[in-house]
Amino acid sequence: MGAQPLLTAAVLLMMVAAAAAISVEDAAPDNIQPLSTLNLAAAKVTMDSASAIHASPDVLGKDGEDSAWVTVNFTTPSPSSDHWIGLFSPADFSSGIGSTKVAGQQDALPGLPMAPIKYKFGNCEPDFLSTGSGNTSFLVINQRYDYTFGLFSGGKDNPKLLAVSNKISFANPKAPVFPRLSQGKEWNEMAVTWTSGYNIGEAYPFVEWRIKGEETSKRTPAGTLTFTQSHLCGNPARGQGYRDPGFIHTAFLKDLWPNREYSYQIGHELQDGTVAWGKSSTFRASPFPGQASLQRVVIFGDMGLGAKDGSSELEGFQPGAQVTTDRLIKDLPNYDAVFHIGDLSYANGFLAQWDQFTAQVEPIASKVPYNVASGNHERTFMDTGGFYNGNDSHGECGVPAETYFYVPAPAHRGKFWYAADYGMFHFCVGDTEHDWRPGSEQHAFLDSCFAGADRKHQPWLVFLAHRPLGYSSNDFYEQEGSFSEPMGRTLQPLWQKHRVDLAVYGHVHNYERTCPVYENTCTVKGKDAQSSYSGALGGTIHVVAGTGGAKLRTYAGGAWPQWSVARNESFGYVKLTASDHSTMRFEFIHSDDGAVHDAFNITRDYRDVMACAVDSCAPHTLAN
Repeated sequence: MGAQPLLTAAVLLMMVAAAAAISVEDAAPDNIQPLSTLNLAAAKVTMDSASAIHASPDVLGKDGEDSAWVTVNFTTPSPSSDHWIGLFSPADFSSGIGSTKVAGQQDALPGLPMAPIKYKFGNCEPDFLSTGSGNTSFLVINQRYDYTFGLFSGGKDNPKLLAVSNKISFANPKAPVFPRLSQGKEWNEMAVTWTSGYNIGEAYPFVEWRIKGEETSKRTPAGTLTFTQSHLCGNPARGQGYRDPGFIHTAFLKDLWPNREYSYQIGHELQDGTVAWGKSSTFRASPFPGQASLQRVVIFGDMGLGAKDGSSELEGFQPGAQVTTDRLIKDLPNYDAVFHIGDLSYANGFLAQWDQFTAQVEPIASKVPYNVASGNHERTFMDTGGFYNGNDSHGECGVPAETYFYVPAPAHRGKFWYAADYGMFHFCVGDTEHDWRPGSEQHAFLDSCFAGADRKHQPWLVFLAHRPLGYSSNDFYEQEGSFSEPMGRTLQPLWQKHRVDLAVYGHVHNYERTCPVYENTCTVKGKDAQSSYSGALGGTIHVVAGTGGAKLRTYAGGAWPQWSVARNESFGYVKLTASDHSTMRFEFIHSDDGAVHDAFNITRDYRDVMACAVDSCAPHTLAN
């Protein structure tokens, strides 16, 4: 073996041996990040000259691609079901590694403990156990550094490094990648966010854009953000799960013409005047608020990371993530905007997963606005100012989500609530990881946001949030005796006062829909009340749609609560459709076959929107 593989092996040993075993806070198996099950602290280097591993091709993305399939050939003389292959990056840890402690971390270890980006077991190759040889393919994305593969024995509990592959890298590791759109603070503004390896001192980030078909284009500069270990709150995000996030850039394309189609391309102007270009794409600008036209919006929560290459045992962690992503890509011509309402990547402190997730949703997010909300797996961490005091983010405390994705928050992205207009729809997006109760800053915002909808022209008022603040007959809410997030229904007076039509949540990994309901009572009754509503609703329809891909959960046993009218334990997403001010179509679509498995229509006039219901009009008015 040459000097370079020995050096890389030694560095991998330092990386592996320094990594601490990860304690899993979440008891539920669907919350255990597979990377956390690798006991890297117990790893040893036992280099075996009879074992070998090789990756090809050496150079990826020669034509500007931001992902590539890599073939890995491996052999060992004593094959077992405990052999596994890990993808590590950077491949050479000689730069940027020292023994400096992260501020506030008492047990810091020398070097930078780093988990693999992904892994596979050797017996994924059917003949490996009988021949000792195999080959498999990994889908590798451009994450700014070079890569190497390690061949291990000993399984997850006692990994032993046997062989290290050659290095592979992208032709331009710093290239701008994975553009993602989101609504700006104004209806006619589109935010374009992407990731690169270029700091502002190396190159100037921009978006070049034009109305599609026109020759004249303009360039809009982008702002640049990043974060470091010191921004994060705990392990594994600060430790073995940390990976340099690169630089995240956001440009704001303003004064867009309603419904016009635009083409755009991300790029960086280098110091010598040349440009490093990213992918080009197109989008359609939002309709004017209140404008009547065909408008279609997709909503779901709790997706996570898929694995086209079958790596990292993600089929057990987020079994529906890839099928939902594939369905949304296939259905792109049939919707105009997305709201992913929390629990985005489920990185759970393994930060390389955020790049993987932005790559996964890029075919969608580069073409339609991909708006997000904050969930417990993005934000919740002990003693960091949130409403909950658990460790669901595993040290992230909101930092990666708030940096990788732009939201038009009125204050800053640490307060993840905002308003968004899309034609006849007015969306108020809440942040259930911060206090929403009366007297809180968020409660005042939601009151103002609901009041900001001109219901003559924006008849469809929708509340979105991660945790179910309204109604859910999930098993753990039954055990708590609340059938909702405890204290969630303190927003009920606001929903009723402002006649909110629909509230959609994630967090619970199943689908459920209520009747129009207020204070546990259905406000519309009758045999047709499950599939069609006309006139005044008198209450809000609550929907749980945490069905984007994370492992599904069961419902409470026994009789259904009287407000629960539809359930479906399948992966899928909600789709809202409106083309005029009088009718809205609601559908729950399965990810696997694209079929509609629950639906209803609301048909009404403006006077029905304004009609008084219980507690919806001021008590001193004659109308009440």
